[in-house]
Amino acid sequence: MHKNITATALGQAPADTLLKNCQIADVFSGTIYRGNIAITDGYIAGIGDYQEGSEIIDLDGAYVTPGLINSHCHVESSMTTPENYCAQELLHGVKL
Repeated sequence: MHKNITATALGQAPADTLLKNCQIADVFSGTIYRGNIAITDGYIAGIGDYQEGSEIIDLDGAYVTPGLINSHCHVESSMTTPENYCAQELLHGVKL
């Protein structure tokens, strides 16, 4: 699996899905920039000027943001340990 993602990231293999013409929100710098997103094996392999994909979806300038998380929760209300709670939350992480 990781071999496929790496090949896509390096531009050596096409993405499974290519999201073109995105406005990508960079939450670290607070900027929004245009680019394409290459997805392989359900993971983002790269963001940039990727052009090839088995499926190409033109987002026509739609905004793309990072996955949002449950920023307010009460672990103690789950009636389980913090370790188990986090393991269950991670099951529904950012995989596409």
